[in-house]
Amino acid sequence: MTIASINPATNKTVEIFSPMAKSDVMTAIESAHDAYRSWRKVSFENRKTKLLKFAKLLRADADTYARLITQDMGKRISESQYEIEYCANIAEYYANGAERFLADRSMDVKDADAYLRFEPLGVLLGVMPWNFPFYQVVRFAAPNIMAGNTVMVKHASNVPQCAKSIEELFAESGLPEGVYTNLFISSDLVEAIVSDKRVQGVSLTGSEPTGADVASIAGKNLKRSVLELGGNDAFIVLDDADLESTVKLAVQGRIVNAGQSCVASKRFIVVEPVAKEFIAAFKKQMAALRLGDPMDDNTTLAPLSTEDAAVKLLKQVQSTIDAGATVVLGGDRPDREGAYFNPTILTDITPDMPTYDQELFGPVASIYVVKDEAAAIELANDSSYGLGGSVFTSNMERGRRVAEQVETGMMFINQPTKSQAELPFGGIKNSGYGRELSHLGILEFVNKKLIHLGKK
Repeated sequence: MTIASINPATNKTVEIFSPMAKSDVMTAIESAHDAYRSWRKVSFENRKTKLLKFAKLLRADADTYARLITQDMGKRISESQYEIEYCANIAEYYANGAERFLADRSMDVKDADAYLRFEPLGVLLGVMPWNFPFYQVVRFAAPNIMAGNTVMVKHASNVPQCAKSIEELFAESGLPEGVYTNLFISSDLVEAIVSDKRVQGVSLTGSEPTGADVASIAGKNLKRSVLELGGNDAFIVLDDADLESTVKLAVQGRIVNAGQSCVASKRFIVVEPVAKEFIAAFKKQMAALRLGDPMDDNTTLAPLSTEDAAVKLLKQVQSTIDAGATVVLGGDRPDREGAYFNPTILTDITPDMPTYDQELFGPVASIYVVKDEAAAIELANDSSYGLGGSVFTSNMERGRRVAEQVETGMMFINQPTKSQAELPFGGIKNSGYGRELSHLGILEFVNKKLIHLGKK
């Protein structure tokens, strides 16, 4: 197995890391288990101090960490900088809120006194993706560390500089050894870790097949799991939408992180009366995107994360074109070094085409023209995914009505799907289960223990 940082803007290797042996992993689990025994007894105030220091250290050297993100997976430097700031916000949110989120809750029982007490479970494994290499880890680690659990992270193999830096940051923040552990391992060791009796749960953000495998392992071993497996978010445009602002947000929603976001807008469902105008304006703005070095602030479309990702996306797009889809823009890769992909718009996609219900991870927009609002809702729900989605209209009540009928974990009105520390994040259907962020995120891996004090 190769664990290497390869700059996708140049396809040149930056640094190679050595994978851990299985014996080293077992030693790491024991260290995390030992750390849990004492960490679970540490006060919220003590944990808070360390997590606030983590946030402070992130901000103090934000440019360095942002550059590591861009080097490892190609994100535009401005987006990388935003990611670091967002991670600091998440750390502060849980540092300041964990004690309140996990406070004992009195139960409304007429004949007795009873309450719920929230206690940590133990060692947790996080299997994290490359597309937001700091954010994904922090949104898993911060609440669980504050809850008194200890965490181990198997990060994506193409972002090792980020993985190593996060572990170093937590250590510098004062966390005892074993509270946070980075694992440079291959995927075939995940089963051994989840199966270990000292490990109490697993959280995975990744592909649908990988999620199914991990869920199967967790289920077989009666371990808790949280899965976030991607999406095919609908972006519904109704006939009363403000098209100027809607088109601008449509482009932003599609190309965030070069289109490599689980909650990026992917299926643009537009009602007939405004379809021609929307497509023309959307094409103009997509065509104006500037491919380039992600370290350059003038670049508006960065490369994909790896050369393999670009090759896979091209195969998906070409298969859809071969099946009869119409290319409005792009559909190919530029003739330049790096894992780049041209901004692409496809229309006339039918349910029998290969990518109708696939997640396209890159700057590829699929546009569907439908008769009316009812048809838009029906098409939005015709997906095996259910992560995020959005609807655009000048009538907020109409937007609310549509949002309530779309089968998904999150719906936004007049804004593409986004994530925020205070808001729960997660989906339904093949997009996974469980919630991260908000007060719900810290409750996934705790024991909700009932304490019954006897009859009054």
